[in-house]
Amino acid sequence: MIKKLSFFISIILFGSVFGQNPQKDKEVLQKQNADLKKQISSLNTTLSQTKKESKLSIAYLNAVNLKLTLREKVYNNTQKEKRYIEDDIYKRQLEINKNNRELEVLRKNYAEILVKAYKTKGVQNKVTFILSSKNMGEALTRIEYLKRYSEYQDKKAAEISNKANEIKKNIALKKRSVSEKDNLLISQKKDLATIEIERQQKQDLLNEFKKNESKLTAELRQKQTQQKELQRQIANIIAEEIRLAKAKEEAEKKAEAERKRLAEIAAKKEKERIEAENRAKIAAAEAERKRAEAEAKKAAELSARRAEEERKLAESNKTAERKSAAEKASREAAALAKEKADRLATAKANEDAINKKNEDAKEEAEKKVMKSYGVGSVVGNNFAENKGRISFPVERGTVTHKFGRQPHPVFKNIIEDNSGIKIAVSPGTKARCVFPGVVSTIQVINGSRTVFVKHGNYFTIYSNLSSTLVKANQQVSAGTLIGEVGTDFDDSVTLDFQIWNGQTPVDPLGWVSY
Repeated sequence: MIKKLSFFISIILFGSVFGQNPQKDKEVLQKQNADLKKQISSLNTTLSQTKKESKLSIAYLNAVNLKLTLREKVYNNTQKEKRYIEDDIYKRQLEINKNNRELEVLRKNYAEILVKAYKTKGVQNKVTFILSSKNMGEALTRIEYLKRYSEYQDKKAAEISNKANEIKKNIALKKRSVSEKDNLLISQKKDLATIEIERQQKQDLLNEFKKNESKLTAELRQKQTQQKELQRQIANIIAEEIRLAKAKEEAEKKAEAERKRLAEIAAKKEKERIEAENRAKIAAAEAERKRAEAEAKKAAELSARRAEEERKLAESNKTAERKSAAEKASREAAALAKEKADRLATAKANEDAINKKNEDAKEEAEKKVMKSYGVGSVVGNNFAENKGRISFPVERGTVTHKFGRQPHPVFKNIIEDNSGIKIAVSPGTKARCVFPGVVSTIQVINGSRTVFVKHGNYFTIYSNLSSTLVKANQQVSAGTLIGEVGTDFDDSVTLDFQIWNGQTPVDPLGWVSY
């Protein structure tokens, strides 16, 4: 009873675990691991380059941390995959046990059929069994019975064979899963060994940081002083840019107002000229409409009188000839009324067309004059509308320092105050513009170049460039190369990227697609 109960519990548990397509889940894990291993391979290449070209740097430490995180994700995924395989092995064993029980029942039933056939002499000697029939009908019935009995035996034998094959198939699948699990365990053992080595490498690196703490913190504080000076200069430059922009805007507003005033005078004169040119046509069309209205009115009145006369004659005892004449006169009057009404409709349509053409000509003339004076030609921008969808300033890179007040990743007693983000990149990487705009200025600050790009009320700032590829007042698009990223104080290749809304810096990670 306990064995049966445990078997049913196993079936229920098996249904709950495997009801969500475990094979598909296992394939997803395998795909994730393949992608993670590609990232690890790419990081190894980056680390080997960084190791040669930089000393202790946060970028290098972050890359080591990231690689270790990826390794642990791979290991966790293989743990999940191992559980799927173990569940599959358990499932196969349940199937094998179930099939063995069913095969035992089938074999027992088949043995009973054979014993029964042996004991039944009539069936054993088929010819005697058929010939001993009392009549032809009974003989045919016995033949059909023997045929069906033989088919039943064959069916039972086939069921036994199929069940045996199913057991073999499940045993093979179980062996394959066991082999897969063994290979996974070997791989896991290697992964664990690698993780331990890389954890030790990370610890060695942290120890190196601690060993050089006084020197590194001194360099870091010097860099922070330079950073504050950079931020002060950036704020001053942006304030001056905004002041010049406002002055330009005020001047442009005055110029726009004057252009508009002159344009309105010119447009008024042009409309008056068009009005004068079309006055005769409009008057002629109006006169024609009025004549058509008068004629249509007379024709309608005549038609009404003739119709009334025809009605009265129809009611009186006048002669048929007078009735016929009245009908004819009524028809002619109705035809004349229709003709005049059609002529009136044509005259009205003609008058409307001339009036519309006149108004359209005046409107078009006004637009042309306004355009010639440059009125209403200011183009807006939509930087703010694209928040969260703006492109990243480099093709590939890792954010090492975030926006705002942040504790240093290693030296917790040092607080960094960043107006933007720092992005570690490979040597030779070029910064690219994140959104269409205009290069407002290029400055050399602390020995490196900084590019300011204006997007309406917003600025994007690209600092720590070793060289630039754009010029002041140049219009740029999203993706335009700004300049090559230079090295930082710790010899890491790092881009300082900022976004300002007017005179206020904002977190770039809330704006770019990263």
